[in-house]
Amino acid sequence: MDIQTDIVNKVAQSGIITVDLAKFKPTGELVEYDMKDNLFHGLILKEKDFRDFIKTHDWAAYTGKHVAITCSSDAIVQTWAYMLLATKLEPFATTVVFGDLDELERILYAKAIAEIDMAAYTDQRVVVKGCGDIKIPESAFVQFSTSLAKVAKSIMYGEPCSTVPVFKRK
Repeated sequence: MDIQTDIVNKVAQSGIITVDLAKFKPTGELVEYDMKDNLFHGLILKEKDFRDFIKTHDWAAYTGKHVAITCSSDAIVQTWAYMLLATKLEPFATTVVFGDLDELERILYAKAIAEIDMAAYTDQRVVVKGCGDIKIPESAFVQFSTSLAKVAKSIMYGEPCSTVPVFKRK
């Protein structure tokens, strides 16, 4: 049996650009602030008690963090309470959004993808990596592919050796 000595990596020679959306994963700690902890019996927001809490809470503990404000209780929380909480978090937190941790992650991915210079992919064949250890929200794949379709020659999903065609410019 002959041993082949001139192995050619056809994937490397194809000119295909592989993009791993995992590299856009939000950095920094993602935390959830649940308003249920401020509710009387888990149901009622007492304005005086809430305002006292707002004045005395250590907001610096959220420095550099991405914060999702939510309420996991089935209570009705007035909009002003979320607004007040957000204004106290804003000077310290890197990001403040309304929603759960999944929503926060979707928003952070959307921001990162919106900042990508798509010019680098003009008339290129691009594979968007589909496998990995990091869970990436589907919304990130959707946003990236819609932006990419404006400039790329073709878009594929998967790995360069095994892809699913997604888009081809005519």
